[in-house]
Amino acid sequence: MHNIILPLFAVALLSACVVGPDYRRPVIETPEKWRVDYPQAAEVTNFGWWTQFGDPALNALIETALNENRDIQAAAARVDQFIGVLNTTRAQFFPQIGYSASISQNRATEKLAVLPPGNDPYFTLYRGALNASWQTDLFGRIRRQSEAAQAQIFASEQGRRGVILSVVTSVAASYIGLRALDRQLEIARASAANYAETMRIFELRYQWGVVSQTELSQIQSQYQLALATIPGIEQQIVAQENLISILLGRNPEAIPRGNTIDELIAPTVPPDLPSTLLERRPDILEAEQNLVATNANVGVAKSLYYPTISLTGMLGSASTAFGNFLTGPASTWSVAAGLVGPLFTFGAITGQVRTAEAVQREAIAFYQATILNAFRETNDALIGAVKKREEAEAQAKRVMALKEYARLSWAKFDNGYASYLEVLFAENLLFDVELAAVRSKADRYTELVNVYKATGGGWVDEAEQFAPKPRLKGVQPVLEGNLLAP
Repeated sequence: MHNIILPLFAVALLSACVVGPDYRRPVIETPEKWRVDYPQAAEVTNFGWWTQFGDPALNALIETALNENRDIQAAAARVDQFIGVLNTTRAQFFPQIGYSASISQNRATEKLAVLPPGNDPYFTLYRGALNASWQTDLFGRIRRQSEAAQAQIFASEQGRRGVILSVVTSVAASYIGLRALDRQLEIARASAANYAETMRIFELRYQWGVVSQTELSQIQSQYQLALATIPGIEQQIVAQENLISILLGRNPEAIPRGNTIDELIAPTVPPDLPSTLLERRPDILEAEQNLVATNANVGVAKSLYYPTISLTGMLGSASTAFGNFLTGPASTWSVAAGLVGPLFTFGAITGQVRTAEAVQREAIAFYQATILNAFRETNDALIGAVKKREEAEAQAKRVMALKEYARLSWAKFDNGYASYLEVLFAENLLFDVELAAVRSKADRYTELVNVYKATGGGWVDEAEQFAPKPRLKGVQPVLEGNLLAP
C-alpha cells in the first residue's frame, strides 16, 4: 500500500497546477479631464470634508450615524459572513481529522460455521478509531475557490464602505435640507406676522374710509397665503427629522440644530483626474472584486474535467471485551488512496463551464457600466456645483432687488402714486423669491456633497474609525494577475 500512496502523494505535490484564467483587469478608456473646469483647490478628500461646513451639530450627527446606523451594521455583518465562507474553503487545504466510537450488541448466526459449538452467539462489540482524510488540490480547484471567496470578502468590504459613503452624504444632505426648511419657516412666519400687522392697519384705514374693500381683501388674501405656507413647511420639517432619525439608527425624534443655513460654509471641491475614480470609489472596487470572483469560478468549473485524488487513513481498536479494547491485538488500521474523475458526463461539466464564463462576461459588462456611471455622476455633480453656485448668487441678488422694489412700491402707495395692487405684487414676488433663494442655497450645498459622494476618496477611511468593523485580519484583495496562497 505504501508503494502506491507515496508516488501519488509526490505526483500531487510536484504536478499541482491551477486551471482556469488568471485575472487581468479589463482595459478601460478614461477621459483625460472632466467636462467642467472647476477651480482647483487643495487636496481635501482624505479627511472629514463635512467638518468644513463649520457646524458642530452636523459633525455630531454624522458620528452618531456612523456608530449606530443599521445599514452599516448589516454591511459589516455581511463581510463577516464571507470571511466565514473563506475559512471553510481554506480548511480544504489541510487534512480533516475526526474520530468515531460505537458499542453494539450483536448475535451471530448459528446456521453457518462461524461460532464453535457451544459458544454464546450473543456478544458486545466495542469500536473506536481516529480517521483522517485529505483531498489534494492537484488542479487548483480549492485555490480557485479560495480566490473567489477572498474576492467576495473584499467586494463585501467595499460594499460596506459604499454604505458608509452613502450614510455620511445622506446625513449631510438631509441636514442641509432641514436647515433650509427651518429658514423657509422663519421667512413664512415673519411674512405672516408682517402681513398681520399690515392687515390690522388696513382694517383701521378701511373703517375711516381711507382704503377700499378691495385693498383690504387683497391684504387679507396675502396674509392667508403666508399662513397657508406654514403647515406645509412644518410637515416637511417633521418628515426630514424622521428621515435623519432613521439614518441615525433611532426612532423618529427631534433633531438638534447648529448653524443656520446662512452660517454654513461651502466646502472646497477636490481636484482629481477621472482615472483616480478607479482606485477609490467603493462601487467600482466592489464590481472589480466581484469580477475577480467570477473569473476564479471559471477555473473551479473547469477543474471538474480533471480527477481528484484523496488520501484517507484510520487507526483504531475493536474488541468484544471492554477490558481488551485498547490492547495490541485489538488494534486496527487502514490507509487508502482514491482517484475519482469524470468519464462521460453528457455535457454536465460543459454546461457548468459555460455558465461560469457567461457570469464572468456579465460581471465584466457590469464593471464597465459601473465605471461609466461613475464618470457620469462625477461630471453631473461638478457641473451641478458650478451652476447651483451661479444660481444661488443670482437668486441672492434678485432678493435684494425685490426688497428695494417692495420698499419703493410702499413709498408710492403711501404717497398716493400707486394702488395697493402694485405693493401686493411686489410683496408676493419677494416672498416667493426669498423661499426660492433658500432652496437654491441648499441645492448648492447639496451638489457639493454630491461631488464628494461621486468622487469617493480617502475620507471614507476617515469615517470608518467611527463605524462597526468586520474582522478582516489577514485578508487582502486579489491583485491583478495574482493568485491567493492558502
